[in-house]
Parts: sequence; C-alpha cells; structure tokens
Amino acid sequence: MTVRVHYFARLREELGRSSEEAELPAGGTTVGGLWQQLHQGTPPERLMAAVNQEQAGLDTPVSDGDEVAYFPPVTGG
Repeated sequence: MTVRVHYFARLREELGRSSEEAELPAGGTTVGGLWQQLHQGTPPERLMAAVNQEQAGLDTPVSDGDEVAYFPPVTGG
C-alpha cells in the first residue's frame, strides 16, 4: 500500500524535499502515524495536514493511494 506525501513551506525547507512516496503498514495508519513512520518522532506541535486535499487531523485514517500533505500553521493578511 502506497501513499504520496507532500511537504509545504518551512517543512519542505527543513526536510530538503517537497514530496515522497511512502509504504503503509498492513492495516493502514493515520496522518500522525504516517509522520512518525517517516520521521521517527512525534509530529511537530500545531502541524496541519490534508488527505486528498481535504483538511485532516492527526487521527484521520490514511489508505492506499491517498495523497497526504503536511504544512505548518499559516497566517496572512
């Protein structure tokens, strides 16, 4: 089971890549679990995410073929 992962803004710069493919464990995972799998640590505080271009929480399930995006909190004016 494979998902496409995208990183935006500061995360892209810190990780040195804008995207990657990831293999999901059998039975799937969550947005937070995928972050832990890819980065061997808990997600950064206030991390925002989307699954298939819809806002998602860290407990949102991730399934085969999904597109997951991680981004820092955004402010603007």
